[in-house]
Amino acid sequence: MRAATQYQRTLAVLAFTVLAAGEFWRHLMGWWGWGALAVLVTVAAFVELVRMRVNPRRLPIWLLVFVVVAGLSIIWSPSPGSAALSVVALLATSNVAVMLAVCLTWTELLEILSTALRWILGASLAFELFVSVVIRDRLLPLWTDYSHLDTIPSTFYWSRNLLFEGGRIQGVVGNANVLSMLALLALVVFVCRLLARQGSPLWAWFWIAVAVLDFALSRSATVIVATVAVAGVAVVLVLARRTTGRTRQGVLVGSILAAVVLVVAAVLARGPLLGLLGRSPDLTHRLDIWQTVGEIALERPVLGWGWGFWAPWHWPIEGLGELNEIGYLSAHNSWLDVFLQLGAIGLVLFAMLVIGALVRSWGMATERTSRSLGIAGMGWPLNAAPLLLLVALLVQSLTESQLLWELGFALLVVMAVKTGWRDPERVEAIGG
Repeated sequence: MRAATQYQRTLAVLAFTVLAAGEFWRHLMGWWGWGALAVLVTVAAFVELVRMRVNPRRLPIWLLVFVVVAGLSIIWSPSPGSAALSVVALLATSNVAVMLAVCLTWTELLEILSTALRWILGASLAFELFVSVVIRDRLLPLWTDYSHLDTIPSTFYWSRNLLFEGGRIQGVVGNANVLSMLALLALVVFVCRLLARQGSPLWAWFWIAVAVLDFALSRSATVIVATVAVAGVAVVLVLARRTTGRTRQGVLVGSILAAVVLVVAAVLARGPLLGLLGRSPDLTHRLDIWQTVGEIALERPVLGWGWGFWAPWHWPIEGLGELNEIGYLSAHNSWLDVFLQLGAIGLVLFAMLVIGALVRSWGMATERTSRSLGIAGMGWPLNAAPLLLLVALLVQSLTESQLLWELGFALLVVMAVKTGWRDPERVEAIGG
């Protein structure tokens, strides 16, 4: 296929930056400024899809059905206005993600994602250094007014000025957990591109060091577990690619059994393990939140309460997840969130979307050549990157809900579209 134009590449970098660092733009420009930027990117992405004559019917069926059910949930939502706004956001994210998948080859996609993540991780360190050296105090988001609060919760601050205090930094994204996950995703992309000899090795090692530093300073327990999972899958991939036939099947079955044993052992020994990671046995109050959300979800187990962001006016569950007068904005579990919003039907559809992308990514990563996907000759490390990125996101989905919005959902859609385009004869024409 033809390489992406310079305009498409620039748009893709901006799109990835908006998706990965939404809080940065909201803290910097306010919700109206961020909204204007998001609309600009969405419209530009839609224009590219129209220009390239992309047929929506060729998209993965589970993606289409999931989005349709989310849209229909406006009908049974107790707050249809809020649900409609949330569905628009879902459509916008899907629109941008499909544009990224269609306009960019795998090589270009990883290169541009690498560029966006470098900007965010580098800016995060510079930002925290500026706060600690120049401002020397905690920093609130711009364009916000918390004068009505007697005490401002620490989670409301853009930066808590902890770079030299030994605490967890939040970076420009204003959240240590998000920064840590971005660092892990960056490490996957940086290392895969380095092994595939893409770009300058010297700069690759420099940015790997920056990502490691961001990772170490943000210290997310979930991301540490995700890192172990990604490393384990990478080892299995190396073994699988060196074997064939029954031997490869044995490697896969053995790896699955080993993973099950490790998960069971981790659950049984969760107390000591969480203590080692510096986390409380209740997963920072997540167990209470999961119990409350589960009870409410079971009141509408089939179709749920309607797609939407957590807000007091959307669900009849005021104060859900509230701790120290701070209301949590998600169930801290992507799967439980989907069950709450779209019930068992939505959960099955979402699972099929994820499983389809995961299985196809595994096949892509383990084949010695991937001519059916139009990416032969690009090197197996780049072929492995989608699977490793998905593994990281899926581990995070067990304790966070980022897989349902912004970069998390966009990457899921990109992987699903790239591996599941339903017209093999045109795969090469839409981006490889």
